[in-house]
Amino acid sequence: MGYKPESYQPIPGDVLPRFAGIATFMRLPWVAPRDASEVDIGLIGVPWDGGTTNRAGARHGPRQIRDLSTMARNAHHATGIEPFRLCNCADLGDTPVNPVDIEDTLARVTEFYDEVVAQDIVPLTAGGDHLITLPIMRALCRDEPVGMVHFDAHTDTLDRYFGESKYTHGTPFRRAIEEGLLDPKRTVQIGIRGALYSAEDKHWGLDQGIRVIEIEECNDLGVEGVVAEARRVVGDGKTYVSFDVDALDPVYAPGTGTPEIGGLTTLDALLMLRGLRGLDLVGGDVVEVSPPFDPSGNTALVAVTTMFEILCLLAERSASRPQPG
Repeated sequence: MGYKPESYQPIPGDVLPRFAGIATFMRLPWVAPRDASEVDIGLIGVPWDGGTTNRAGARHGPRQIRDLSTMARNAHHATGIEPFRLCNCADLGDTPVNPVDIEDTLARVTEFYDEVVAQDIVPLTAGGDHLITLPIMRALCRDEPVGMVHFDAHTDTLDRYFGESKYTHGTPFRRAIEEGLLDPKRTVQIGIRGALYSAEDKHWGLDQGIRVIEIEECNDLGVEGVVAEARRVVGDGKTYVSFDVDALDPVYAPGTGTPEIGGLTTLDALLMLRGLRGLDLVGGDVVEVSPPFDPSGNTALVAVTTMFEILCLLAERSASRPQPG
């Protein structure tokens, strides 16, 4: 049939039906990180939810996302971007995790991404709860802080949980700012909503300079207004995209740990992501898919579609960068 696995192309549906074969992200070849020197963009799973404070289950997210990603195809219907033609893409597998030790897991995940970053591979990650973004940033942003476009119902800039735990899925971006990994003045958070533990919960991030676009303002600005504001905030510098599926209304993504009523529609979220074309994107993630709360797989399909949008952005940007030598 002319299919060559070493070409970093997805397995075509007329070679192997979508319901058959070993599940990999978007039917791409699996490549061990140590053998990934020719890979431009690595799709990675972090099967861990030790930072979850209530409804656990996101540790099963990467596996279900891989399964539903057989629905992905090769070309974006609206933009015409063909990421697998622009870049060598591969499934780099899952990071090691420790299901009973948070700090050990953070170290293991960082070490995995250190190897990825050392090979100039752009990471696109499926979580896992939102704490996984912190160890990714520890590897990716070690030399300089990045900006971030962050879709979420929650700011994830709380300090501690139960007085002691400073590492939860509600704290990653506070830690990232404290560690000099994330530039708060180049960070925009989109879709924020829901009741707070106290009215002061939102103050810390705002005091650091984070631009918070709550859901009511999203509705007032519309898609184009939100995109324009996001682009203004992050500017021309290196930028990371982090997408928590609870940014969406739970009618679209019920399978998540902390659902909040009144969120973004899937279409608006996809259009907002599409509006980020041309930014200097260095990586991205889609997190908080919790299969036990949505056995249908619809939430995972939302995650796959969101990942494909981000992949198109990363591939177009990666292909436009000057090649060494």
